[in-house]
Amino acid sequence: MHRTTRIKITELNPHLMCALCGGYFIDATTIVECLHSFCKTCIVRYLETNKYCPMCDVQVHKTRPLLSIRSDKTLQDIVYKLVPGLFKDEMKRRRDFYAAYPMAEVPNGSNEDRGEVSEQDKGSLADDEIVSLSIEFYEGSREEKKGTVENGDLEKEKKNGVRFLRCPAAMTVMHLAKFLRNKMDVPSKYKVEVLYEDEPLKEYYTLMDIAYIYPWRR
Repeated sequence: MHRTTRIKITELNPHLMCALCGGYFIDATTIVECLHSFCKTCIVRYLETNKYCPMCDVQVHKTRPLLSIRSDKTLQDIVYKLVPGLFKDEMKRRRDFYAAYPMAEVPNGSNEDRGEVSEQDKGSLADDEIVSLSIEFYEGSREEKKGTVENGDLEKEKKNGVRFLRCPAAMTVMHLAKFLRNKMDVPSKYKVEVLYEDEPLKEYYTLMDIAYIYPWRR
């Protein structure tokens, strides 16, 4: 059986911190040529006077280096998930900035750019938080079922088959499967699997893991 290994955040820091400012990534941005990442403001400021990566000296772009950098939202989401309080602090810093300098408002900026997204809206979870979820029996793809069941009956069948649960975010898929087996009197000769859409979930995943791995929002 898979065993969960705890890793100290200090062991991951080299992968989460900007080499230019020494802090955790904010608006993580990656250089296309070498895939080294930095804070957006750090690398933009650096490339105003340099055309080479500050970590490996690869040439970014001969004339317009800013064309060779890309926002790395996945990396930034990982940093926010792993560093407690970082997202909340950054959102407050942005709100304070725009409150002090209202003329600096970016017309096309997102709510997150303006610091108006809460940790709950972002999808952050605590171990002891209760997660609401719905489950239903998996009977193949929806396309397969449409051939044998009329649309109205399909919706009725789907509605009747849905179960709603409230579980701790730290609950694993293995424990969820055991609960479902006992709750629904599934004979022991059958294997119980939990899927997200068409993908079987690993039994050591917690509900928190699933919320982070898949596009889950509250």
